[in-house]
Amino acid sequence: MPEHIETVVVGGGQAGLAVSYFLTERGRDHVVLERGLVGNTWRTERWDGFVLNTPNLAQLLPGAEYDGDAPEAFAPLAEVIECLEGYARSFRAPVREHVNVRALRRAGERYTLEIDGAELEADNVVVATGAFQQPRPRLSGTDAAPVELQLTTSEYRRPEQLPGGAVLVVGAGQSGCQIADELLNTGRAVFLAAGSCAWLPRRYRGRDIVDWLLELGLMDEPVDSLPSPAARLACNPPVSGNDGGHDCHPRWLAGRGATVVGRLLGVDGAVARFAPGIEETLAAADAFVDEITSGIDRYVAEADIDAPEAEEQDRGPSPIVDTPALDLHEHGIATILWATGFRPDYGWIELPLADELGWPIQRDGVTEHPGLYVVGVNWLRKRKSALFCGVGEDASLVVSHLVARS
Repeated sequence: MPEHIETVVVGGGQAGLAVSYFLTERGRDHVVLERGLVGNTWRTERWDGFVLNTPNLAQLLPGAEYDGDAPEAFAPLAEVIECLEGYARSFRAPVREHVNVRALRRAGERYTLEIDGAELEADNVVVATGAFQQPRPRLSGTDAAPVELQLTTSEYRRPEQLPGGAVLVVGAGQSGCQIADELLNTGRAVFLAAGSCAWLPRRYRGRDIVDWLLELGLMDEPVDSLPSPAARLACNPPVSGNDGGHDCHPRWLAGRGATVVGRLLGVDGAVARFAPGIEETLAAADAFVDEITSGIDRYVAEADIDAPEAEEQDRGPSPIVDTPALDLHEHGIATILWATGFRPDYGWIELPLADELGWPIQRDGVTEHPGLYVVGVNWLRKRKSALFCGVGEDASLVVSHLVARS
């Protein structure tokens, strides 16, 4: 007979552990299933030089809020993993590691989870498998591009992994810009194909930008405030936690030597083709920065906060190349790094769950299937829902609903 457990949490990252924290606090029977070790995605899908781009002050896991003496410092990858391991130990989270859930299906009033060589039965299942699970599809025809290597940001580990030569980074979101910065530091020639992603300054008026976003409530913007469901796919504005934290966007990278071009349209033979109007695209991103900083200025004035005067944003020098095409051979481009983002993947759940964009259909983490919940999804309830500063709030609501249902 399958082992029966009241609640199974699938995923041992920040979201799954936050759910486990509240279930443990309520004394509820549960297990957390993790396909690898605790924080598996952080271990297997981040590059070696990764540094968290939200400061320590935003580490707000329930029962483990940051109280150290470096609130505006940034945790390197090893510290992020250590944080999650320590968090699981702190309340003895019942994590079962190296358990791969292959399928989830409804079985009468309960759920059946198919794992390696066995089955589990559960009254409730909380899916906490991460904000995204699969890379966006590459552009049609680009697989035949005459380069030595193509890989996604989840496959990239270090510059030495790449063959010699220049790198075309496709996508100027958080990962694309940070990896481009790392490659530039090693002397690589970098071509950055930038889309419509906006950016933020790392610091403004004496404080980290994330500190301001939290205080102004911008991290609490609800999903209903988005102009359309497709806006959930928009990239997160890039900043960097490396070297104590700094700006990291196309204009800044161009000033450091990157060749910034427009959005990649495709590759025809050895010729990569790009959308025109890169300067207009970057100007729109500049306008986003102005909107955010003006909002901070108004808040400072209205709340009479003692803050340094507003500093002018550095937007140059910016040698942007508005070119329709580049010959990959002529420019020595040997690698294409795909930084075009990821999408959810719930194909292993044998129930109607996802919408046409792949997002789980839910309200406050509660799905239409009794006892089935999701946590840790990008824009689950708010802008911060998938972050260390937001998963706890959503996990608390889900566990309260689960307990009331039981």
